[in-house]
Amino acid sequence: MKNIYALGFVLTLAIPAFSQNNNFDARINPAADKIEQKVIAWRRDIHQNPELGNAEKRTAAIVAKHLKGLGIEVKTGVAKTGVVGILKGGKPGPVIALRADMDALPVTERVPLPFASKVKTTYNGQQVGVMHACGHDSHVAILMGTAEILASMKNDLAGTVKFIFQPAEEGVPPGEEGGAQLMIKEGVLDNPKVDVIFGLHINSQTEVGQLTYRPGGTMASVNGFKILVKGKQAHGAYPWSSVDPVVAAAQIINNLQAIVSRNLNVTQNPGVVTVGSIHGGVRANIIPEQVEMEGTIRALSADDEKMIIRRVKEVATKTAESAGATAEVLVPYGTSYPVTYNNLALTEKMLPTLQRTAGTNNVVLRPPVTGAEDFSFFQEKVPGLFFFLGGMPKGKKPEEAPSHHTPDFYLDESGFKLGVKAMCNLVLDYMQSARQ
Repeated sequence: MKNIYALGFVLTLAIPAFSQNNNFDARINPAADKIEQKVIAWRRDIHQNPELGNAEKRTAAIVAKHLKGLGIEVKTGVAKTGVVGILKGGKPGPVIALRADMDALPVTERVPLPFASKVKTTYNGQQVGVMHACGHDSHVAILMGTAEILASMKNDLAGTVKFIFQPAEEGVPPGEEGGAQLMIKEGVLDNPKVDVIFGLHINSQTEVGQLTYRPGGTMASVNGFKILVKGKQAHGAYPWSSVDPVVAAAQIINNLQAIVSRNLNVTQNPGVVTVGSIHGGVRANIIPEQVEMEGTIRALSADDEKMIIRRVKEVATKTAESAGATAEVLVPYGTSYPVTYNNLALTEKMLPTLQRTAGTNNVVLRPPVTGAEDFSFFQEKVPGLFFFLGGMPKGKKPEEAPSHHTPDFYLDESGFKLGVKAMCNLVLDYMQSARQ
């Protein structure tokens, strides 16, 4: 991965931004206005009937029926529940993919909406609610609206549009495959071969009417890890008879924090090492034989990712050794996504499109995000641009708006129309640039 500070040099090599003065705006804007209420209705229906990863059967059926009704070629059952629509334009040109994720989260909703989710399920052995607490319902609805508008312009399209409705972005049940990785494995970027891919993510703490973006590393890589600290069990009254894995685990947790503060060049990119769970022992007066810890590593470049993983292994094993214990480090463990890396040339090329769509003052360069996205797997294969759409009511302060993955997550639906316009314009402008 390129460092973000190499951006200035790289962008001088980028394809020059093309003329944005095309004749399509007069068609896109009124079309987006007309379809807005349909997009909102789709979103509310999907929100009220959320489904977890690899189980998005109802959502997929709604999407497939809609695409087929538009005359779009449809493939279902891709990566278990994914749907892919292929719209071939009336003229030759590039193949452009647009992606929306479909899955919800094991979160119990408490937002007082008439269409709030009441769905319950069993997750990891616990009875939980199911909620679209990250906005994937809006992504699906926006892409359905985009498909309808572009299908109505089929004869004027100079290329092909591939609509990718992806399951399981938030993860899959234990022992299963899914998400972007499985879609790629099953050939979603082939037949026809995709040239570029665009994706958006709504943000509950960005004001409606705004789009935000970042060239290069925009969202972090993620690697889960598990550390097994093994010592010698003993009575809690006689700690000198033990090799205490609890104390060793505590030292490991403290020492891991020095990786970011002392090994990572924080003037270039941020990083995170978090231990989120620790388990050991069954009784207050027994020093256990083993302690288990799980955590997450986040980085904004591939080099930083490799360095942090290496240092986590070194710190854990050497710290345990200094205490007379041993540590086994499993990484990646569970989730593992690469950096969501916006192609520099493509980002520079399409920035005028975003600015024309939302207004220059409403397109904001954002800081990197330490959250992760499996859209990154698509970007490893083809140039991609992933940007963010405002979903926070105007006048509200970001720190007051409920964040993603929480029971109070809320979106202002008036922002959806801008998402439809942006996706349509990215397709049309990129097609136009390929003909110049």
